[in-house]
Amino acid sequence: MAGSSIGSVFKLTTFGESHGPAIGGIIDGFPPNINIDLEFIQFELNKRRPGQSNIVTARNEPDQLLILSGVFEGKSTGTPIGFMIQNNDAKSKDYEHLKNAYRPSHADFVYDKKYGHRDYLGGGRSSARETAARVVAGAFAKLYLESFGIKVTAFVDQVGSIRMNSQENAEVDLSLIESNSVRCPHLVKASMMEELIKNVRKQGDTIGGGISCRVTGVPIGLGEPVFDKLNADIGKAILSINAVKGIEFGDGFDSIELHGSEHNDLFLPDGKTKTNHSGGIVGGISNGMPILFRVAFKPVATILKDQISITSKGDEIVLSGRGRHDACVVPRAVVIVEAMTAIVVLDHFLRSNVMKN
Repeated sequence: MAGSSIGSVFKLTTFGESHGPAIGGIIDGFPPNINIDLEFIQFELNKRRPGQSNIVTARNEPDQLLILSGVFEGKSTGTPIGFMIQNNDAKSKDYEHLKNAYRPSHADFVYDKKYGHRDYLGGGRSSARETAARVVAGAFAKLYLESFGIKVTAFVDQVGSIRMNSQENAEVDLSLIESNSVRCPHLVKASMMEELIKNVRKQGDTIGGGISCRVTGVPIGLGEPVFDKLNADIGKAILSINAVKGIEFGDGFDSIELHGSEHNDLFLPDGKTKTNHSGGIVGGISNGMPILFRVAFKPVATILKDQISITSKGDEIVLSGRGRHDACVVPRAVVIVEAMTAIVVLDHFLRSNVMKN
């Protein structure tokens, strides 16, 4: 299976399955002599881990990080950083009924057809469990970027039909993101979202949501046209996250209804712009304004309701939902969106510095 690596200068390769002994990764290209705050990295992992609240999966994984290489006496050495996270609470018996059956809208069917063999216990590599390794690499990237004043912040702005409007999004108090289990900084709508998730969960169903992300402090010039545009690489990274179905930068799809005279970002004397309809990227290159984008997540495919499906032999069956799953993925996906964004921004930041030198 190819496709387990991302990045050019700053590169991450992940390994492991949902119900295997462990998951982990190898980070290559991280600069040497950087102070590594392991407590911060563990804090980031804790944001993603299961069992953290009453609206996420009850799987109880401590997600304790073990650094295998590349860090010595609290600093990066410049050599590959190897790390591992053990799987301690996998209940494989919950998946025995899927040995010869396919879950609708899940990766079961396509994995089986592509590779002729699949890990049906938790979905193997197709499980969102794999994203824990991305969060680790993203935390390393954040540590480096923040030393240069570059900060990546994401939050839930929509669950189902409950959404923060454009004004609420623009005036958001980012300090409130971690004040509730949904990770929505609008407290009234956060409460409504939480109730919606709980109700959907009681029905044995799932629901989708949206995440807004912003990157501040980005210098002008990140991005390598034509095919390595900054927005293109961010887009690829975000679309690689489980359950993501769309991404839009700046005004995104709303720009369809605008005239050029309404959408153009007019310059100020210092090179900044009066507006930021472009979302901080023009021609695939960062323009010094905050990078702004939204991500759409579909409802989780695994539901606890009976569904008509088929077996590996093509026989029609009634598939009963079992196991421990999220009713809405976005509260735990916030840190994953941040991580993938930080990985891409750091990669382009280092690529830009290599070209300058």
